[in-house]
Amino acid sequence: MKKYLAIIIVIFASFLVGSCSDKFDKNDTKNIYVQIVLTNNDKINLELYYDKAPLTVANFIDYAMDGFYEGTIFHRVISDFMIQGGGFSESKKKLTFKETKDPIFGEFSSNGYLENTISHEPGVISMARSTSYNSATSQFFICTATCNWLDGSYAAFGKVTDEKSLNVVIKLSNVKTTTYDDNDISLENYPTDIIKIKKVKLRNKRF
Repeated sequence: MKKYLAIIIVIFASFLVGSCSDKFDKNDTKNIYVQIVLTNNDKINLELYYDKAPLTVANFIDYAMDGFYEGTIFHRVISDFMIQGGGFSESKKKLTFKETKDPIFGEFSSNGYLENTISHEPGVISMARSTSYNSATSQFFICTATCNWLDGSYAAFGKVTDEKSLNVVIKLSNVKTTTYDDNDISLENYPTDIIKIKKVKLRNKRF
């Protein structure tokens, strides 16, 4: 009996160690990893670069920890360019714009911020914005091709960590699209088959 009890204790202790190691510490700014889990069970794994874009990374983390992205969709997808999401939820083919926090400062050179040297390469995640440099809130995009004309004008802040994740992004960018126009929301390049974000996970080690 003592032998079996000892085995149970060891297993339980191992479980606790494993659980603690997966706990996210947002103060560990050198190791910030993200997993975007989609409703089709595909996953996009990313690493965020706090040293290049601290305000942008902190902003994304806050939205993720609040559960904001759960149920949002990729509402704009363009082959050989990017997929964009993080701003709309969808139910019964109707879109709803999600209320966001205040906009953040744009961390890129055209806005006077020179520390961000991340180039918009395939797999790079960056913040979407309006024509105003300081208008980014929750929406982000992930590049599927080299988009260096965006360098210095948009706040890139991370990159996918593996080929499988990049392939998921590319697959999403190649779906059929249409125009959405309803309830004061008008969108081009709107996917006909909606893929939602089920969850955004955060860790201090790679997924």
